[in-house]
Amino acid sequence: MKAVVIERPEGPDGLEIVTLPDPKPGPDEILVRMAAASINYRDLLISSGAYRSRQKSENLIPLSDGVGEVISVGAAVAEFQVGDRVSSLFFRDWTSGEPDNLTIESDWGRDKDGMLCSLKTFKPHNVVKVPDYLSDIEAASLPCAALTAWNALVGDFPSVPGDTVLVQGTGGVALFAVQFAKMIGAEVIATSSSDEKLKRVRELGADHLINYANNPDWGKQALEITGGRGVDNVMELGGTETLKQSLIAVRPGGTLSMIGVLSGATFGNALLPFVVSRKVRMQGVTVGSRADMQSMLRAMAAHQIKPVIDKVFPIEASADAFRHLKSGVHFGKVCIEI
Repeated sequence: MKAVVIERPEGPDGLEIVTLPDPKPGPDEILVRMAAASINYRDLLISSGAYRSRQKSENLIPLSDGVGEVISVGAAVAEFQVGDRVSSLFFRDWTSGEPDNLTIESDWGRDKDGMLCSLKTFKPHNVVKVPDYLSDIEAASLPCAALTAWNALVGDFPSVPGDTVLVQGTGGVALFAVQFAKMIGAEVIATSSSDEKLKRVRELGADHLINYANNPDWGKQALEITGGRGVDNVMELGGTETLKQSLIAVRPGGTLSMIGVLSGATFGNALLPFVVSRKVRMQGVTVGSRADMQSMLRAMAAHQIKPVIDKVFPIEASADAFRHLKSGVHFGKVCIEI
């Protein structure tokens, strides 16, 4: 089979296309011909060896998110048939409920080979069926980014109609968050450093736009938009450099959905007394379970929500796909056709 591997931990320059033996499914496995995959920010880190001892050290096949067609079914498998389209799950062994120390370490494309290959075997609980209305490319964009946004909004502390949700940036998680927030009837404040990207977020339904490059104190602007009440749920994607403004923007008793660390992974000058004195809830969001994925897919199908795809690369240009994501110019998901 054809595959892309991280031959050297040098980012995109360390990716190589190789030919590997075809995998052989066991009696409790399915064999999938992979059709498409998508890249997440964590894949950039893994390609540079940033996970160190926590990732496979040699010739790792990257990417957690992929979709394909079942071409062989083991004798002990009842849930899937040949011809089914299936999507990987970000956490291969987190089926439902709360994670534990084992399931939270079962993410694909880190310690175990991921999706950037032409053939892959799965246990039935590693995948879910894909709704017919989504293309392979669209479905491949969902396992990490979409489910993260979904659980930030409708997970343990769900937003409700009439809430105000603040979304940072225009990457995959952010744009799914805009779409899901509008689906549940929330008012959306979107931030970006690009006026052009903000215009496109408006087309997705964002109600208020903030260019944070022009207004470094955007937390105060968000407060003004809400009439001084504050934001109910902040999609905190930036980390160190954005957390202070998020704490200024959130209402007393509101939620910071802690998702990303794009600008750094420390609390910095985050004014942590705000958390205590204003009873702010900080919830860590780490994708979700198989049951969560199935719930999200049902909701997406009911509302015919389509992912925003920025650009699609052929598998032979996987390194260019990684470079494109790294550049930060993308709007939505960067995908690879296998």
